[in-house]
Amino acid sequence: MIEALQFEYMQNALIAAVLGSIACGIIGTYVVVKKIGYISGGIAHASFGGLGLGYFLGVDPMICLMPFSLVSAWTIGLISRKGNVSEDTAISILWTAGMSMGVIFIGLTPGYAPDLLSYLFGNILTVPRSDIFIMAGLDLFIFTAVFFFYREFLAVSYDEDYARASGINTMFFYLFLLTLVALTVVMLIKIVGIIMVIALLTIPPSIAKQYTINLKSMMILSVILGIVFTIAGLWVSYMLDLASGATVIILLVAAFLISAMIKKIKG
Repeated sequence: MIEALQFEYMQNALIAAVLGSIACGIIGTYVVVKKIGYISGGIAHASFGGLGLGYFLGVDPMICLMPFSLVSAWTIGLISRKGNVSEDTAISILWTAGMSMGVIFIGLTPGYAPDLLSYLFGNILTVPRSDIFIMAGLDLFIFTAVFFFYREFLAVSYDEDYARASGINTMFFYLFLLTLVALTVVMLIKIVGIIMVIALLTIPPSIAKQYTINLKSMMILSVILGIVFTIAGLWVSYMLDLASGATVIILLVAAFLISAMIKKIKG
């Protein structure tokens, strides 16, 4: 791995792995505690429609991806709270609609059709230095938001009835949380892909939750686990010439299963 770091693309991939793990470790903790992993998956897949729209309009797909993801997140949040449709139904509808729209838009786009798998699994080895700065800005924004609204997010995540009784605007902070999830998805989808974003948002916090129920400790442990396994995945993929994103996901899943078995054996 040391010899690989002489290449700029590996340096960028390593930095992206660390920055991505920080964002997903912090936001993913709320996703797991709040039990909205399915919502984060819905936002990630619905955003595919924005990618397709960008290609169809001939603009940078990221320009359409941002508003598309935010609208998807807010729609899911509002329907699940104020609509007569159940939450899982609303997510399933937006999930499938977004993916289908993306495929249709890309199919209608003349000329070369992009490889759809690149957006499902991404390619962290092609991260440019400019995206590194965007990821660093995202981490700073997430850290700032959590720092100033930690109490509100904590209350909304564990007990919304208590939060509402305490005078906290639960709807606002719930939508704000979904906004942070959407921003994380948007910034990382081009780099690590839809599938890996979902994995980083859910698996490291799920492992951390097995060992601590303290929210701050869970965030720190989630970030550490994300960094360790993304770097390990990069090393394994480099040594065995495997797809980096898929390798990271396999390691994360294996780690979760092993951790769950160890906890079960220990009672």
